[in-house]
Amino acid sequence: MTASLPRTTAPAADEDTERLPPPRPVLSAQTWREIAHLLTNVWIDTAAFFCVAAMLWAGALLSVTVVGLPLLAVGLRGCRQLGRFERARARLLLDVRIDEPSPLRAERGGFFPWLWTTLRDPVGWRQVLYSLIRLPWGGLTFFVTVPALLLAWPALPWIARGLTTVDRLLVRTLLAPSDELERRVAELESDRGVVVDTAAADLRRIERDLHDGAQARLVSLAMDLGLAKEKLLEDPEAAARMVDEAHGEVKIALQELRDLARGIHPAILTDRGLGPALSALAARCTVPVTVTAELPDRPAPAIEGIAYFTTSELLQNVSKHSAAHTAEIEVWRTDQRLLVQVRDDGHGGASTTEGSGLAGLADRLSSVDGLLVLDSPPGGPTRITAELPWR
Repeated sequence: MTASLPRTTAPAADEDTERLPPPRPVLSAQTWREIAHLLTNVWIDTAAFFCVAAMLWAGALLSVTVVGLPLLAVGLRGCRQLGRFERARARLLLDVRIDEPSPLRAERGGFFPWLWTTLRDPVGWRQVLYSLIRLPWGGLTFFVTVPALLLAWPALPWIARGLTTVDRLLVRTLLAPSDELERRVAELESDRGVVVDTAAADLRRIERDLHDGAQARLVSLAMDLGLAKEKLLEDPEAAARMVDEAHGEVKIALQELRDLARGIHPAILTDRGLGPALSALAARCTVPVTVTAELPDRPAPAIEGIAYFTTSELLQNVSKHSAAHTAEIEVWRTDQRLLVQVRDDGHGGASTTEGSGLAGLADRLSSVDGLLVLDSPPGGPTRITAELPWR
């Protein structure tokens, strides 16, 4: 008797089923977002077009009266908000990241400066142009997308991508800030704040040094001379001793005033230039410093002052924090830039993190289009380069 074997042909169909890829949606999430953008274009663009057209029409008709231009200015302010909405919609549905333009600066002086600033706003006028162009394009994208959604489903991802490419181009062209100008305005606003803060800090330092140093010493000197004058006839020897002490106070006060004047602007920098001034600065450092200055001529006086005080602060850091044995200062010119490099053989680890002295130094250099480059690995050495414009 022969035993019957079980049949093994049935599982073959199951194996074929397991080899098939899992079911997936036909359209990706990004394609659905692009379709949503194309379907909403016509409604948003129509509303924006009629708002902008009404603003322009009313402003033009009423421009001969006192309310026409203010109405146009208010409309341009509203166009700024409409542009903000369009940039947000492009970020959400088209994955287009557009920076927000700088806000309009509040003009002082009343109504007319505000009106003139608003009417000259390029961001608002670009949004006006964007809204006028978008109406026919929004209608076209809607009437192409709806039939494709119903009848040309396999080709819909390519159709949506092609139409939204035009949308992306319009957003980047008309709703993006003018890169160079907007970036420059933002930099100048930031730099102005740094300059104002630095000037205020310098004034407070000078006032504190005068009040606590030379001024207090001169007040004490005046009192000592007054007492010496009273004792001149009664006790000439005591009066002479008091005059000698006052003479010593005068010398100390003069030295403090000299140091203070050197901190404001050293005379050697004005008379002989940056190289000799840095050599004098290096001679007062607690660490031996070698100075190499290769300057064919002198930069602008303001740049000389910034380079001098930047080097002064860097040498103070070398003395206080680096534990260095030697340091070097090198100064040279490249094209229209002045470069000052301070190197030391200390333990390194310096950083420009928020709150450090080097961070404040970098901010002050950036206020004049300068740059601070730091190379300070743990264990040293440290190399800090300050780059400044020549003029």
